Amino acid sequence: METKPLVILGSNRKNSLTESITRKALGDADFDLIDLLDHTIVHYNYDGNYPAADEFDNIINSILPYDKIIFATPVYWYSMSGVMKVFFDRLTDLITIKKELGRSLKGKHASMIAVGADPTIPDGFEVPFKHTAAYLGIQYDGCIYYATEPKTV
Repeated sequence: METKPLVILGSNRKNSLTESITRKALGDADFDLIDLLDHTIVHYNYDGNYPAADEFDNIINSILPYDKIIFATPVYWYSMSGVMKVFFDRLTDLITIKKELGRSLKGKHASMIAVGADPTIPDGFEVPFKHTAAYLGIQYDGCIYYATEPKTV
């Protein structure tokens, strides 16, 4: 098992503020990073029929060696980013058609780094992370929120 954490970055642009803040937050810690923008993840569908280009399973298999997962996302309209939401929606596959793969996540630890313009994290923002972790048997270790200065229009 990898002792260093794995960051799953869910920003909708490259070289984002969320990535920069995540790197600063982790300081000198050694970590690996999966940028969801670098991968094709097809939206969840009920029949589980995905094109060959879909990389969701590859990403999950890349996560398996790590004990600690850090989700890093900007706050978009009081929720996780769209690319992170698509990834989370696909976790449904791990409890329906790929249960063994889903069970392999049990016992891992997850936390979150969120970056937003509000002075505090929006009410309920952590709910999907906490409940998803609990459902998959992952220990949720909490969130670090970084407030940025709001931009004026």
